[in-house]
Amino acid sequence: MSDSRRQFTEQPYVHFVTFGCDRRRRLLDHDHPKKILLGSLGHQLTLRNATCCGFVIMPDHVHALLHLALPNELPLFMHEWKRLSSHAIRKWYRDGDPEYFRGVAATERFWTPKYHHFEVESAGKLREKLEYMHLNPVRVGLCLRAVDWRWSSARWYELRKPVGVPIHWPA
Repeated sequence: MSDSRRQFTEQPYVHFVTFGCDRRRRLLDHDHPKKILLGSLGHQLTLRNATCCGFVIMPDHVHALLHLALPNELPLFMHEWKRLSSHAIRKWYRDGDPEYFRGVAATERFWTPKYHHFEVESAGKLREKLEYMHLNPVRVGLCLRAVDWRWSSARWYELRKPVGVPIHWPA
């Protein structure tokens, strides 16, 4: 049986990835878990010689555009990003805000086990995905303009302001 996901991860495309908190829980409402998630992303980018073309962190899910240096690295990249961030965020909740996290048993998943990805093969498609991501907080009423949402790369693209991880348009 062939794995259609495997054939796409072997290509040098930018990967548009989406993953969410298990059962769509709003575990990313607080700023500190978002900072942890960005720190984990930055660590993986450095470790794997990868780049981030854009991202948005929503209260219950994440979108990112990732360009990986080596083929077949997306599954490991995603596994480690989710693993490291979930451990660190759980620890923060246990230590800093146990009331908010009380309803989640230690054995429950933080992230959904899988992620969705789409290979971006053109600059036009990359711009389309960036716009889709950046408008996500506007569509759900978290802000009036994409540039106002602190937890996305929109501020880097529009104002060249730092956003927690380096942003690179692929060459």
